[in-house]
Amino acid sequence: MCRPPGLRFGHAQAPAPPLGRVPPGRLPRAGRRHGTGRRDPGRERGARGPAHPPGPARPGPARRGLRGPLAPPDSPLSITRAEAFNILVEDAVDRLEARWRKELAGVDFAVAPVPGPEAISGVGVSPGGVPLSRLYPGGAGRRAHIVLYRRPIEARAKGRADLAILVQDLVTEQVADLLGLTPEQIDPDYGLD
Repeated sequence: MCRPPGLRFGHAQAPAPPLGRVPPGRLPRAGRRHGTGRRDPGRERGARGPAHPPGPARPGPARRGLRGPLAPPDSPLSITRAEAFNILVEDAVDRLEARWRKELAGVDFAVAPVPGPEAISGVGVSPGGVPLSRLYPGGAGRRAHIVLYRRPIEARAKGRADLAILVQDLVTEQVADLLGLTPEQIDPDYGLD
């Protein structure tokens, strides 16, 4: 078998690194390079201090950070939990609007991360309980709006499928309260899941 010169056991053998300047009487430890023997062209011989002018640190491989997005912007990997929750609410509202479009034309739906103090002291909240949603009835020139509180709902759900069912049930209950009907009249699938 004919090998090119410099190859042993299938690995390329690199030439030994130059040692640079070693103080007299001291040898470098094995496996460690002590300088390259090259001098910085912008630095004078014998000058002390940093080789580069002071200023912001130059980005090195360890400080560079991510080079680009890990997933395309439209893939499910790049959607945040808040965006995924908003999609679930939109799907629940779209499902009810297919049947109740005229009645829901004057209703706004919103998502808030947590309930504020006015929602916790509201009607229908047990003492020490955290509301999952709230209906603000309209009137006197104001539109009615229904608010779902994302973090308490996510804490109550056991998984993604349970979260979708819980969001659908909460939207159905609030629309039923607004229209003065039962949730089963609003959505025949209410409570079946």
